[in-house]
Amino acid sequence: MNAHEIDYQIYGEEMQYVEIELDPQEAVVAEAGSFMMMDADIKMDTIFGDGSNKDNSVLDKIFSAGKRILTGEGLFMTAFMNIGQGKKQVSFASPYPGKILPIDLSEKEGKFICQKDAFLCAAKGVSVGIEFSKKLGRGLFGGEGFIMQKLEGDGLAFVHAGGTLAKKVLAPGEVLKVDTGCIVGFTKDVDYDIEFVGGIKNTVFGGEGLFFATLRGPGTVYIQSLPFSRLAGRVLASIPRGGKDKGEGSILGTLGDIVGGDNRF
Repeated sequence: MNAHEIDYQIYGEEMQYVEIELDPQEAVVAEAGSFMMMDADIKMDTIFGDGSNKDNSVLDKIFSAGKRILTGEGLFMTAFMNIGQGKKQVSFASPYPGKILPIDLSEKEGKFICQKDAFLCAAKGVSVGIEFSKKLGRGLFGGEGFIMQKLEGDGLAFVHAGGTLAKKVLAPGEVLKVDTGCIVGFTKDVDYDIEFVGGIKNTVFGGEGLFFATLRGPGTVYIQSLPFSRLAGRVLASIPRGGKDKGEGSILGTLGDIVGGDNRF
């Protein structure tokens, strides 16, 4: 086994975090900003590239870091290694309400494809790279462009899904149609493409976008009910314009707040 063999426990319901237990000299790599807490004998180190063990030269490491830039991530990742004598814990938190999904790559034929912002952390030795689409339609209209992230290796990786997580196991030839932003990830044999919604009324008045993703089996697909882009859009839409409260919940607006006892400072 090339990747470190780690143990874990996921805590929480809506705002989850994963606690990873490391034996001496075991390590886990994570994206910047996901760290929550760790024991005293855990050493944190910034590494160049994707954290896999396969990079043997400076050129390999530069290429690995360049791939991460294409997916919108930084040049560096953070590694957390147990340099103590006994078992130690380090924890990573999800960035917004949802579920943390553990992926055992040894059970996924060594590869899992996910949205570029879904990756949370993984055992040291797992490669975090890019998956290019060979289909023009997906590249132009897929929302995530030609590029998604691919996790390769034989260890554990953790990805984050917004809202409620749905798992669909597709039979050979079975098709699932999904909003492009709701895809968390899928196994390597799933065929992913983009399809036009069709129809003038659907296009102009549907409010669901012009395209959706078609996922064709065989394979396993994970779907999220609340993509971050959808959550951010609702938050932005509710921001008061011009510094004035929109007065939601009362047709009286600010006057209703005064009558109702909303004492704001």
